[in-house]
Amino acid sequence: SFMKGLENLPYRKGVGIMLLNQETKVFIGKRIDNTKAWQMPQGGIDDKEDIESAAKRELKEETGITSIEIIKKSEKEFIYDLPNELLGKIWDGKYKGQKQTWFLIKFTGSQSEINIKQKKAEFYDWRWTDPLELPKLIVPFKKKLYEQVIEEFKTYL
Repeated sequence: SFMKGLENLPYRKGVGIMLLNQETKVFIGKRIDNTKAWQMPQGGIDDKEDIESAAKRELKEETGITSIEIIKKSEKEFIYDLPNELLGKIWDGKYKGQKQTWFLIKFTGSQSEINIKQKKAEFYDWRWTDPLELPKLIVPFKKKLYEQVIEEFKTYL
């Protein structure tokens, strides 16, 4: 069956960024391709790219932000599985989900640096939110992952 083959697909290696402002609020964007869902910046790791460089690149590509200070890299990788209706549809159907390393990063720039109107824009709206609000705002299949990320970084939040 279709599903059977997909179970053997690998996870896409990725990074996620929990970006904090001075008030310890977290940056979230509203996705262009899923207008109901908010999410933190995240993306794939390119071949031969180190994890920290990938995180900085993704953050810049999605938000324009470069004034940052890395507080902590997650101790472990976090995994989420795509829901069945997305399997085979995104990432050219090559992956069954993502395995992500997350970074807790402090935004040290001014608000004017934030620009989501990038070349390959991912977000059409953004805001700062309370970290504990995150699981309520995220697309359901990433909820558990977000709870784990919050748990990992909770001493800083």
